[in-house]
Amino acid sequence: MHADDVPTTAEQVARMVAEQHPQWSRLPVTPVAEFGTDHCLFHLGDELVARMPRVDWAADQAASDAAWLPVLAPHLPVTVPAPVALGEPDEDYPFAWSIAPWLPGVNPSADNADPHMLAADLGAFVRALHAIDASGGPAKAGTARGTPIRGLDEHVRRAIEECGDRIDAAAVTAAWDDCVAAPDWAGDPVWIHGDLMPGNLLVRDRRLSAVIDWGALGVGDPAPDLAPAWYTVPAEREELREAVGYDDDTWRRARGWALAPALTGIPYYRDTVPAFAERGLRTIAAVLADLNGQ
Repeated sequence: MHADDVPTTAEQVARMVAEQHPQWSRLPVTPVAEFGTDHCLFHLGDELVARMPRVDWAADQAASDAAWLPVLAPHLPVTVPAPVALGEPDEDYPFAWSIAPWLPGVNPSADNADPHMLAADLGAFVRALHAIDASGGPAKAGTARGTPIRGLDEHVRRAIEECGDRIDAAAVTAAWDDCVAAPDWAGDPVWIHGDLMPGNLLVRDRRLSAVIDWGALGVGDPAPDLAPAWYTVPAEREELREAVGYDDDTWRRARGWALAPALTGIPYYRDTVPAFAERGLRTIAAVLADLNGQ
């Protein structure tokens, strides 16, 4: 998936668990079939999961999850996977890692979730997260989600060129121009998840039950947490907007936080994970349809 991927095997994880957390050494270690962009996951028995960063940009997530998810969890309407233990790098594996509860549920789809309830549940989650006292939380910096979106301008315009004829460059450029022209967030910074993709949501009994993968967690502009209006519940976009609130300018920036990773992901994943590139194309189509009043 990445040029600098660090491969991890079940045998390697079993050895590290036995050495660092021997209380779980008898549990079978098996790879989780689903994969993400920044971690490899391994079942530890039936109730735990080892989360092994696969790239250096995910190296700090274990410590972040351990520090902040227990603080946020009591205020949220769904479950979050606060780690139960942390692991250290060793001579064969370079990153800190974690062990967390394995949360039951499946990623939402048309077959297992009511889309209207998903929009309502997601809106309730976002409202609750943004209402938590953010003083002392880790401020977003650089070009991370939650910072002023104009910081991504150069990267996005380059990606528009790299996408070639896979997109309507003129329409996408006009959409991006509107996003970066929106005023910066003038309110107090809020807690944001930053990556509310379907793959980071779990549903049970057709309702949102858990939010996972908090690698983009931090304090900043709320707009990135509104971006799932174009890639998670695009048909229920207005329902999510009504459930969450915020002004028009925040939604303009949110549209940009949907566009930016979609555009940069198309050339990045085109050859390695084509499904991710196709997902980006669907997001772009949803943004353009929204701007065209569809």
